[in-house]
Amino acid sequence: MPKSLSLSKKKPDVTCHSNPNVSCADCRLNTLCLPISLHIEEIDILDSIVKRGRPLQRSNYLFRANDEFKSVYAVRSGSFKTYTLSASGEEQITGFYLPGEILGMDGLNNDFHSNSAVALETSAICEIPFTRMEEISLTIPALQRRFFQLMSKEIAGDQQLLSLISRNTADERIASFLLSISARNHQRQLSPTSFNLSMSRTELANYLGLTIETTSRVFSRLNKKGLIKVDKKQIEIIDMDNLRKSAAA
Repeated sequence: MPKSLSLSKKKPDVTCHSNPNVSCADCRLNTLCLPISLHIEEIDILDSIVKRGRPLQRSNYLFRANDEFKSVYAVRSGSFKTYTLSASGEEQITGFYLPGEILGMDGLNNDFHSNSAVALETSAICEIPFTRMEEISLTIPALQRRFFQLMSKEIAGDQQLLSLISRNTADERIASFLLSISARNHQRQLSPTSFNLSMSRTELANYLGLTIETTSRVFSRLNKKGLIKVDKKQIEIIDMDNLRKSAAA
C-alpha cells in the first residue's frame, strides 16, 4: 500500500515561502492548497507540474483581462487583488487573495480571463497549468474533488460579496471584511487578531462599494468603540465578540 503523508499533522513553518525550491510537500500552505491527505507519490506528481517563478513586485500583473486562460495560481506569499473594468473604464475590485488561496479560475468559462490580477506587495505564486492538472486529476480523484471545492468556494464568495454590498450598512461591511481576514489568517495558522491589510483604504472602499470617506469614518468609529486598534494598515482586533455583533447588526 502506498505510503501517505498527513498534511494536517506537519509542523507549520511560520514564514511565507517565496523560495521557488520549496516543494508542495514542504510548504506550510499545503493544507489550504491541497486535499487534506494525499499519498506521497501523488504529491510528487502534482509537484512535478507546478511552476514557481520569480516574485512579482507591487503593481506587477499576474494576468490581465482577455488573456488566454492557461493556468490557475496558488498564492505562495504576499497578496493580490483582482478587478474588472466597467464600460466607462472604472476599476471594480472583485477579490483579494492571500497565501494558500487560488486565483485565476475566472478563465474557466470561456478560456479567457475576465479579471485582471495585480500584486498588492512583493508576492510569489505557484502556477499550475490547467491542462496538466486535468490530466493528473483523472488518476488522483482527491485532487479533482479539491478543485470542485475551490470552484464552489469561489461561487459562494461572489454571492456573499453581492449580499454584503446590497444589504449591509457600512459598519457591517467593514466588520464582516475584518472578520473574514481574521478567519483566513487563522486557517494559515497566523494571528487572527493582529494583521496587516495589504490593500489601501481606497481599494477596500472600492471592493465594499463604499466611499473612501465613509470607510475612514467606520474605521475611526470601530477604533473609538474599542473593537479594533488601527495603526495605518496594521489592525488589531480588541473585542472579537462585539465586532461579530457589528457585522451581524
